[in-house]
Amino acid sequence: MLLNLLAFTVIFTIFSFIIFGQVQSTLFSQADKDLELFKERLTDNVNVGAEMRPLPGKENQDFPLNDKKGDNPNPRIVVIHWDAAGNIVNEGEIGSIFYENYLTDYPLDKSKIDEITMMTINNQYDFRYLLFEDTNNQDEIAYTQLLINVDAEQTIISNFVKLVTICSVIFIILSISASFLLSKKMMKPIILSWNKQAEFVENASHELRTPLTIIQNKLELLLRAPQERIADKFENIALSLSETRRLSKLTSDLLTLARADSAETELMMENVDVDTLVKDVCGPYQEIAESQEKHFWLNLKCPVSVKADETRLHQLLVILLDNALKYTGENDSIGVKTYAEDQRVVIEVSDTGIGIKEENMQYIFERFYREDRARSRETGGVGLGLSIAQWIVEKHKGTVKVTKNQNKGTTFIVKLPK
Repeated sequence: MLLNLLAFTVIFTIFSFIIFGQVQSTLFSQADKDLELFKERLTDNVNVGAEMRPLPGKENQDFPLNDKKGDNPNPRIVVIHWDAAGNIVNEGEIGSIFYENYLTDYPLDKSKIDEITMMTINNQYDFRYLLFEDTNNQDEIAYTQLLINVDAEQTIISNFVKLVTICSVIFIILSISASFLLSKKMMKPIILSWNKQAEFVENASHELRTPLTIIQNKLELLLRAPQERIADKFENIALSLSETRRLSKLTSDLLTLARADSAETELMMENVDVDTLVKDVCGPYQEIAESQEKHFWLNLKCPVSVKADETRLHQLLVILLDNALKYTGENDSIGVKTYAEDQRVVIEVSDTGIGIKEENMQYIFERFYREDRARSRETGGVGLGLSIAQWIVEKHKGTVKVTKNQNKGTTFIVKLPK
């Protein structure tokens, strides 16, 4: 948040200085240009006549003669002639009111010759002036000073400074709010990722610890009776092998998800005939279902090919069929249906098993989520299969969802682009 606030403040400060400098230089540029132009006309000894209309209080002031109206000098310019001793010699031309009120005690400053300088008279009126030496040796004028009033410009600059100050205060308040909101928004996925990682490590540790504990206990029992025959310890050995296979599958699933998170796994895309693949994968499961006195049916109506990774689609179907077999009982049915819909291939795996509670359907694709942990332990599930299935579908730019059957059980609907 502080870094964001600092970045906003630096950017706005630089921006304000640039704008202020541009405004100031723009406001004074025309006045400075008029002073330079007036100086050029005086130093070039342009004839001064009465053809130009004099200004009030400047009836005797000389102006350069020019036929072009666009080249006329700025009427705000006041000309002051100084002698070598620093006395004003053209009081009458300046105007008695202006001279008596403002220039009576005004000293000649010769430190900035031929340089446009800012000055304030009576601490009230702002002028820019240009002082230069007079080149005519036939008169008593030693220096000529051109003054132009810039009160209007200074007022604009003063108001602009106030405006920038007010905007700065408002901007700081907005920056604090924006920095807080942006920081919170940026931290949200990081915190979410951290929490998921912590949960993932905790669940993985728990799932790994259980089979390792069982294997360790069974091996310790075997070591206590080294003279026993294998046949006498068959149950311990079989259970250890079962937990080893379970541990191997869990490790493989964890590795798959880890690679999926790091985007290391690339799909080997090829043309895959949907119905042929589904039929081949379902073959062994039909035999298993019959041995468990379950009804297994197929309704394949999608004889088209899709661009997909055949190995991953095979894995997807295995996950869905495994779940269907695990959570169905005798006389239940398991079915697989394929069809085309709106330029998509649809694969449905349905069952009439115990089903999923409607309020839990939004969580079933989360890692390590199991609706009934006790039953999942009996069937060997750890809650990673559907997470892998969702990843496979998403990598193929498809969708997967679960719905509740009208009677009982669930249906998983997978849609893949053709």
